[in-house]
Amino acid sequence: MSQSFSQNQARRNRRQRLWQRKWSLKTKAIVWVLSISILPIVAIGTATYYYGNDLITKKISSISQENGKSLTKTELALQRQLSLLLTGMGVTAILAGAIATFVINRAISRVSKAAMTSNIIKNRLRPDSEFTQVFIASNDELVMLERNISLFTELLSVLIQEKEAEADYSQLLMKITRWVRESLNEEDVLKITSEEIRRALNIDRVTVFCFNSNFNGTFIAESVAPGLPKILGFTVSDSGFEAGYIEKYQNGCNRAIDDIYQADLTDADIELLEQFAVKSSLVAPIFKGKQLFGLLIAHQCSRIRFWQQSEIDLFTQIAMQVEFALDYTKLLEEVDTKADKAQVFIEITRSIRQSLNEEDVLKTTVEEVRKALSADRVLVYSFYAHWSGIIIAESVVPGYPKVLRSEIQDLCFGQDYVEKYQSGRVLATNNIYEAGLADCHISLLESFAVKANLVAPIIKDEQLFGLLIAHQCSRPRDWQQPEIDLFAQIAIQVGFALDHARLLQRIEAEGVQSQLLADTIRSIRQSLNEEDVLKTTVEEVRKVLSTDRVLVYSFNGDWSGTVIAESVVLTYPKVLRAEIQDPCFGQGYVEKYQSGRVVAVNNIYEAGLADCHISLLESFAVKANLVAPIIKDEQLFGLLIAHQCSRPRDWQQSEIDLFAQIAMQVGFALDHARLLQRINAENMRSQSLLDITRSIRQSLNEEDVLKTTVEKVRKALNTDRVLVYSFYVNWFGVIIAESVVSGYPKVLQSKIHDPCFTQNYLEKYQSGRVVAINNIHESGLADCHISLLESFTVKANLVAPIIKNEQLFGLLIAHQCSGPRDWQQPEIDLFAQIAIQVGFTLDHARLLQAYEATEANSR
Repeated sequence: MSQSFSQNQARRNRRQRLWQRKWSLKTKAIVWVLSISILPIVAIGTATYYYGNDLITKKISSISQENGKSLTKTELALQRQLSLLLTGMGVTAILAGAIATFVINRAISRVSKAAMTSNIIKNRLRPDSEFTQVFIASNDELVMLERNISLFTELLSVLIQEKEAEADYSQLLMKITRWVRESLNEEDVLKITSEEIRRALNIDRVTVFCFNSNFNGTFIAESVAPGLPKILGFTVSDSGFEAGYIEKYQNGCNRAIDDIYQADLTDADIELLEQFAVKSSLVAPIFKGKQLFGLLIAHQCSRIRFWQQSEIDLFTQIAMQVEFALDYTKLLEEVDTKADKAQVFIEITRSIRQSLNEEDVLKTTVEEVRKALSADRVLVYSFYAHWSGIIIAESVVPGYPKVLRSEIQDLCFGQDYVEKYQSGRVLATNNIYEAGLADCHISLLESFAVKANLVAPIIKDEQLFGLLIAHQCSRPRDWQQPEIDLFAQIAIQVGFALDHARLLQRIEAEGVQSQLLADTIRSIRQSLNEEDVLKTTVEEVRKVLSTDRVLVYSFNGDWSGTVIAESVVLTYPKVLRAEIQDPCFGQGYVEKYQSGRVVAVNNIYEAGLADCHISLLESFAVKANLVAPIIKDEQLFGLLIAHQCSRPRDWQQSEIDLFAQIAMQVGFALDHARLLQRINAENMRSQSLLDITRSIRQSLNEEDVLKTTVEKVRKALNTDRVLVYSFYVNWFGVIIAESVVSGYPKVLQSKIHDPCFTQNYLEKYQSGRVVAINNIHESGLADCHISLLESFTVKANLVAPIIKNEQLFGLLIAHQCSGPRDWQQPEIDLFAQIAIQVGFTLDHARLLQAYEATEANSR
């Protein structure tokens, strides 16, 4: 209550003082002068008049009583004197007042002039001062002068403070400028700026907002007081902001907001600022390369803040210094980038050139380029003939899909891009959705999670080999020209390195080829039989060519055939012993292969093969093959074939040449093996003949001779049954000796009535003919003969006559029951010679028996 009374009393005192101030200084001075000069005279004169009048009255009354006479005339004279005295007093007072007024006017005029001059000065210094509204209407020059002098004192203090603040701000600006200029990259510039401004101006938050191309943007730097929400990394999309202030900021305007609720902001702006507890803000534009880069923003969050002009000026100047620093760091970065890119280019080129083969070149390239560009993926895409292709090298950061070995069918490519890339075009796409790409192309890139890419052609042997491609998957990317130039130069160097690697590979391949050929030939030549030759061949060739399957295909008489040797990796089907009926072969390929033709098919679907041939190859999972003829005894024996099953393969000329030479050497090795086999067979036949002849010669009677013969011959020929068939007079006969493996029927003592024999074979056998039948069903035998042989489970047989006493005694017969058998000539020759030796031995046994009988009779 006392507080309310004090406030009312103070209000009344101010009102009283205000009314006093409404009198001018001149009026007050005249009033005071007149009061001082006139009032004493009037007071003294009035007192004298009344005192004198009272005294005269008393005296006249006293005299009248004493004398008893009337003093009217005297009284009137005295009254007249008093009136004159009173009139003189008034005139004196008026003169004194006039003199005082004149004197005070002369004195006050200078004061008034001084007051007016001070007021003019004040109005120039502070036209909107709170004192102005009170004292401009007032005529009290002295009060005005007093207040103006007081105001001048305050203004002088403020000016001194402002000058000191300006000096401090200038010093602060110099420090911040020096710190900013010492920063060598954009991130440090913005970080130091926000930190130092917040500390210097005692602001709650200082941040840097960076614009995107569409004038949305992200807060990329921040310094904030503890306890307040962080705005760093926050992205803003504000169409109202864009429409209202972009042009002003582009023209360099600042914006100081003391109270966000009094600044005519939109509800969306206020909601955004409230989200980060902002009550006041100060914004200045930052330019970079004469383009609006972003905004330097100060936020006061704890209270409303009235921004001082000195603070606004300092803030603006710092924003300008940030602009200079960003341009300087950009220049430094460009210089450093050029130096770094040159060094990176040298190092990558050196690394690539140190790679000695194509795979290492490409692997090194993608690894080094990805690191140099800080990209998410770098790959090499190699073209097929029809401009589809496969990714043959890749380096990708974890978290994104791996696309190595992906085959791509890009229908858009051949139509639009081939000629451009062949002429060296480099394509930088900052955002795949804003580059005008076809939908098929965007869909392809989306499947690899690509947001931006960089593509440069790789030229090898003056042909478009493929593309070097960098992918940015995390976000769109503004590819810089130094990056594009570096990328293009590396792609060129990759082409040179591939040419260099190819030359080295060719040189090494020729040496390796010679060495491999020598090693392979040595391994093949060390094989002493056909089976070992072929087995060694397929094993060694598959290792040399690093292919999935190598086989030898041997022809039959009708150009069908069988796979007789194979070496294949575990994941693909085995085709050994597969019999192949290829109707297309005889029609198109026999003559070519007989003349030494070698066929290299990189992709079976692009080689113009007949459907029947493709179907056959698909059954073996073949994608590419290499075929060379094997010539044996100057005849087409078969084919040496290499299969690539995992993918199509671009057979190199050095591989084709090596393959052809090995196939030729296989033919020579087979001839050599056949010669060795013939020699060995001759030796073995001679030795077997000697052994068998010695064994049967040691038999002393006909039964032992025949029994020994069938046992020894069956073992020597490794056949299922050997028997001796003895003729009767009518050329029917009986089996008189047999040796048979277990599991097949025994036919010993079987009597055979063969009406076909006398009709077809008698004369031939009497003349010494030997018959070799590889397959009873393919030898043109009569049905009666086939029926007889089937009863003994015979599939193939060998028959030689036994001549005794120059007469056809019987037949030495070998049966193959397990399957058809290709009787070799050395076997046939040995068999015939043994049959002859059996005849001689039977003659010898007969003579010996006759001699022993004669000796017995003589005794």
